[in-house]
Amino acid sequence: MPSSASAEPGAARHFTLQDFDFDLPPELIAQHPAPERSAARLLDGRGALPVDRVFRELPALLQPGDLLVFNDTRVLKARLFGAKASGGKLELLIERVLAGNEVVAHMKVSKKPRVGSKLLIAGGPQRGGFTATLLGRWPDADGPLFRLALHGPKDAPDATPYALLERYGHMPLPPYIERAQQSADAAQAAQEAQDAERYQTVFARQPGAVAAPTAALHFDAAVLAALAARGVERASVTLHVGAGTFQPVKTEDLAAHHMHSEWYDIPAATLEALARCRARGGRVVAVGTTTVRTLESWARSGRTRGETDIFITPGFAFQVVDLLVTNFHLPKSTLMMLVSAFAGYAHTMALYRHAIAQRYRFFSYGDAMLLARSAAQASGAAPAAEVAPAGLRQSPA
Repeated sequence: MPSSASAEPGAARHFTLQDFDFDLPPELIAQHPAPERSAARLLDGRGALPVDRVFRELPALLQPGDLLVFNDTRVLKARLFGAKASGGKLELLIERVLAGNEVVAHMKVSKKPRVGSKLLIAGGPQRGGFTATLLGRWPDADGPLFRLALHGPKDAPDATPYALLERYGHMPLPPYIERAQQSADAAQAAQEAQDAERYQTVFARQPGAVAAPTAALHFDAAVLAALAARGVERASVTLHVGAGTFQPVKTEDLAAHHMHSEWYDIPAATLEALARCRARGGRVVAVGTTTVRTLESWARSGRTRGETDIFITPGFAFQVVDLLVTNFHLPKSTLMMLVSAFAGYAHTMALYRHAIAQRYRFFSYGDAMLLARSAAQASGAAPAAEVAPAGLRQSPA
């Protein structure tokens, strides 16, 4: 990790991309989930010194009256394999489902097909698959993504994009999890079945994500029951995680980075739960960085639904979240920056050094941390209980 990790950031500190780099032994990148969801390790980083725990201990670390907020997005089987009519292989990663039969996708192919081209997905109609028509770029003529119309197979010509993805798609595991997803042997089938279950939270409800809210993968029925018995209330938001969550930051100057946009929604029941939590003096516990981005986007804008490209870096004034459950993130990632902004840069980097020394498992299938919001945020933000977010001052949009 950079030597500057020992220096506590102040209001005048200017962070660069290099500040969020660290050396991670590749064997610590988890390739498979823990045998049981709640058997993952939990690094308790709320205090000055780290405490090594197991995730199933989480309910005992919270207080009656706290509010745990989850992201209930459901991961689509968004990865499709196919070919151009000329025979060249291609891979699609569906980023969004639009109206009708249209989708927006990333495309991996040696030579981009022309607008109007027919793509053969999963072998095309002659091999039990279906076709897609390339309509153009998205969100505009020079956009980085591709807009396509999906046409169902002969036995289901009116199938929706969601149905086609469920039937033909593969789980969009992140690039650091090494999987073969195109062969049909029994071992791969068993692995895909495990990923279809474990790369999905137990409370996933709203389809639309192409990456899991990974901190929530550790929750199981036993932990949820223990939270309820403890008197911890639960609520949910929806943020459909996009593939942009894995895009590296390429600019040394963080201000020059353009954050990807994702769609979110906060239901009225969650707004009511947040108000009750504040009224009784409870703490808001966000499960995952996507939940943080959703709640803090609402706090800034007052909008309960819409697009957010909020980019949280040290100095950000948090208004809603008091505690954070999160996994360990990639070096130089926007998620690493968010966590450092929340818990304090020096403290976060010290926790990462401890996690590496103690052989914690990293990234999506890895272990978790429990963090408290730093009392010395570079922005000098007041504790959340003393701030009235825009979202708490306005009626639901």
